[in-house]
Amino acid sequence: MGKLTLSHLQELEAESIHIIREVAAEMRHPCLLFSGGKDSVVMSALARKAFQPARIPFPFMHVDTGLNFPEVLRFRDRWIAELEVELIVASVPDAIAEGFVQEAPGGSRNRIQTPVLLRAAEAHGIDALFGGARRDEEKARAKERVFSFRDEFGQWDPKNQRPELWRLYNGKVNQGESIRVFPLSNWTELDTWAYIAHEDLPIPELYYAAERDVVERDSMLYVVNEFVPARENETVTRRAVRYRTMGDANLTAAVESQADTNEKIVEEIAVTRYTERGATRGDDRVSEAAMEDRKKEGYF
Repeated sequence: MGKLTLSHLQELEAESIHIIREVAAEMRHPCLLFSGGKDSVVMSALARKAFQPARIPFPFMHVDTGLNFPEVLRFRDRWIAELEVELIVASVPDAIAEGFVQEAPGGSRNRIQTPVLLRAAEAHGIDALFGGARRDEEKARAKERVFSFRDEFGQWDPKNQRPELWRLYNGKVNQGESIRVFPLSNWTELDTWAYIAHEDLPIPELYYAAERDVVERDSMLYVVNEFVPARENETVTRRAVRYRTMGDANLTAAVESQADTNEKIVEEIAVTRYTERGATRGDDRVSEAAMEDRKKEGYF
């Protein structure tokens, strides 16, 4: 019998499914963090494959900032219904209304997502949270292990991480501690899109290029909508743009593109020389260590 040879995507898929199954076997109450973005769609599709024909044996959680693109929320609800999983919604607006967190000036709710996430995880007894982060996205994420230990306060210490030799993962936690798990750690943006195209996975329509009204702000293109109204001194132009990443609608910019199919996006990403977050996420420009600071506090 000849040697079985797996393609690059098959190897990535097999590794991710192994990680997901390992968490389901080791941890008591895992949960998958679902944003409605492309990476969480891929991660949820891998979870479905991992347990077919049975249902996914853990709930999903969405940390709703109240600033989500409406298209993403509509997609989230359709996809959750198709997967037949329980959805936990951790609402940042509700937390603000009850005084649990206070909104900072500047329009970003990134910092206050963390306590809302940690409270929801504690309330539901979650000891492992799947995240769709990839190491190629951002330098703080490149430092992190597949199994990322978090202390009883949900915090991450980049200098104190567990070894993962021979793909052996240590999920041991004490009461109150937890693990963040990143099955897509070794994927790239190009891998994600190639997988979406190969599996014909549904994704929010905003990922595809279309003619949209935009304004240029801080060297980035923002689509004019209810979250980003045009300012008096700004000129609105009509351009073919799409989104490479899905963050809060008031802080996520689009990129000029003609890629309106999965195959065209794969071709576009293959020749792109800048990261999706660095080019389009205004919230990551707060400081050089913005993401790492948030991760230390408990963010993904």
